[in-house]
Parts: sequence; structure tokens; C-alpha cells
Amino acid sequence: MRNWTKLLLVLGALLWAGAATAQTTDDIIKRGKVIIAEDPTSGPFGITGPDGKPDGYDVDVAKLVAKYMGVELELVPVTSQNRIPYLLTGKVDMVISLFAVTPQRALQVDFSNPYAAPRTVITALKDKPIKSLDDLKGLTVGVPRGTIPDLYLTGKKIPGLTILRFDDEATSIQALQTGQVDALGSSNTALRVINRGEADPKFAAKFTLIENHFSIGVRHDADQLRRWLNVMIYAIKTNGELDAISMKWIGEPIGPLPVF
Repeated sequence: MRNWTKLLLVLGALLWAGAATAQTTDDIIKRGKVIIAEDPTSGPFGITGPDGKPDGYDVDVAKLVAKYMGVELELVPVTSQNRIPYLLTGKVDMVISLFAVTPQRALQVDFSNPYAAPRTVITALKDKPIKSLDDLKGLTVGVPRGTIPDLYLTGKKIPGLTILRFDDEATSIQALQTGQVDALGSSNTALRVINRGEADPKFAAKFTLIENHFSIGVRHDADQLRRWLNVMIYAIKTNGELDAISMKWIGEPIGPLPVF
């Protein structure tokens, strides 16, 4: 009997610990502030506006999260490398940061339904003859470290391909513009940044590597929060707010989105 009592006490303690760390919308509302990870270097999803404040597609979505929760918004700048550690260690409540859905990432975090559907493409000078993966042989391609194009191209093991990894998309874009790399693996939306202000754009998307979907990342113990985010994404897709964000930053409506 004594052993059973000890076992029940241990199990109870474990259950209590799990419940204590679980995060809900109530926790955030009681605090009066939602803390969201966002990458300010990957336009048009994350940029620094003329006023010095964060701006972009992801920032506008984050603002809607705060609006519908009825709380203040705190944005924490992250990179593709530290956004998951920031989430898992509780520095942020969620990640809205070009967070593409992959099975590998889903082992560490939970994903909401997608709120954006960009493509991962190879971008290069318009006159550069690149039409397929075979054409990357012998070339140097820049990618933001740890992102979908990095993982995708690394997995393909293309003979003669050199992959240069940069800490963020802004640096990889600069490498393309200065000729440090022959091509860039990135979201198709990067072209709006690369060709900004050019009457005759020099760069073009050569071919699509993969279709992506960006979702909001939360911890595994935050299922109620994830379900609320799904409802919010449904609401802003239905009422037109998400289409307005897509038109503002990408120049086209959002289109159909999958539901998990």
C-alpha cells in the first residue's frame, strides 16, 4: 500500500507540473501582453519601417493576434536559428516569423493552420540560364541558414553545388546583389525586396523548389492556444483582413489555405 501511495504522489506531481507549464490564452490575457517572435530582416514578412519600428506581413498578423486577444503586443526580434529556442525556453509565447511547416520542426513545436503560402524559389540574374536543379551544378547558391531552401538543397546533394549559408535573408540577398553568389534560394517574396526601385528589374525567379505554408508556432503544451489561433486565422481569412495584408505586402490575394 505504501508503494502505491508513493506512486500516486509521483504521478500527481508530474501531472501538476505539466499543467503548471501549459500555456493558454487566459495566461496571456491575465498578463495583458502577448510576446511574439518576429524576424525583422526578411522582407516583406519582416522589415524595419521608415519610423524605425517593425513592419511587414508577419508584423501585421501579429498585430491582429494582439487585437483579437485584447492585449498589448511585444515583438521580439529573432533569426531562423534562435526562434525555436526562444519559444521552447519561454522567451516568447509564439513564433510568427516566416515559419514554414515541416515534419522535422513539428517534432519540436506545434503549428497553427497556415496564414501565408509563399513559394521557395531559385532567384538569379534574368539572363542567367537556370531552369532546373541540374543547372545549379558548379554554381554557388546563397541561403538563409536553417531555412527551407537550405534544408531542401542540402538534401538534394547536387554535384558541384556550393551552398553559402548566411545568418538572415537580408544578408543572403545582399550576397546575390553583389555577386558573391550565383543564385539565391529564398521565398518568392524576396524578389520584391531585390528589385525594389528598379525600373528594369535585374533579377527573376528561375524555378520553384517547393510550395510552402507559413504557420504560427507554439509549444507542444499550448494546444488550447493553438486552437484559438486556428479560429483567429479562420476569422481574418473570412472577414478579408488576411487578404488585405497579402495585397499590401505581396500584391495578390492569399488564395486557398490548408487546414490541419
